[in-house]
Amino acid sequence: MRRSTVRPQRTIGDAIAYSGVGIHTGKEVSIRFCPAKEDTGIVFERVDLPGRPQIPATIDYVQETTRSTTIGVGDVKVHTVEHVMATLKAYEIDNLIIQVTAPEPPIGDGSSQIFVDLLEKVGTTDQGVVKPVIFLKNPVAFSKGDSHLVALPSDEYRISYTLHYPKSPVIRSQYLSIPVSRENFKNSLAPCRTFALYDEISTLMERGLIKGGSLENAVVIKDEVIFSKEGLRFPDEMVRHKILDLIGDLALVGFDFAAHVIAIRTGHETNVALGKELLNIFLKPGI
Repeated sequence: MRRSTVRPQRTIGDAIAYSGVGIHTGKEVSIRFCPAKEDTGIVFERVDLPGRPQIPATIDYVQETTRSTTIGVGDVKVHTVEHVMATLKAYEIDNLIIQVTAPEPPIGDGSSQIFVDLLEKVGTTDQGVVKPVIFLKNPVAFSKGDSHLVALPSDEYRISYTLHYPKSPVIRSQYLSIPVSRENFKNSLAPCRTFALYDEISTLMERGLIKGGSLENAVVIKDEVIFSKEGLRFPDEMVRHKILDLIGDLALVGFDFAAHVIAIRTGHETNVALGKELLNIFLKPGI
């Protein structure tokens, strides 16, 4: 039999909103977190479109994974959901309507700090229905090229991440292993910003990305120089941000689970691929 436990489902104490710009679309956007009843799940709502179409924030609705994670139903999409989803996972928010006025949430300063600040203001509320927490029974792995992920049985949800940029004297190799919890996320992961190598920027622009990117919301690294509105918030801020992204992508699995996820040089595509493997296992009864 598969081992599991339960905890109360949660939503937020009150609605709260924030406005900013999307990093890839460059569009002004308002985001509003709205409490939702039990068993609603996390749902994005495009209030800028006729009929206010909704997109469940689950892995089945992932459409794109190029430099960010995009979910969608048909032609209706929301890009770059990972920073929001990571925060909701860390705060164990299960039921929420997320209203957005554009196809991408605001990027803030490039981290999850703005979303932590919103949740800290309104708090969380336990609901009258429980949510299972599943303990992974057997290892699960996914690899593609130089990217590798494995989830191992564990009594806690922990991520151990190895980042490797051999051509960058600033980044080189970074490693961090950390349990996924509200306090760890709030203090050690949420402030960590998205980053890019200077040589990558022209390619990203040619792809129609980072239209809203600036040194206000990203760290840019060129050789041994770091460009940002401030210095690094942690010496290993880059690997911490990669863990943040991984938490957000795996949050789309929709289940609470305990596992030790070991990741090496991953991106959104491989993160989501592991998430799909985990979901397939969790949907099999008794395994």
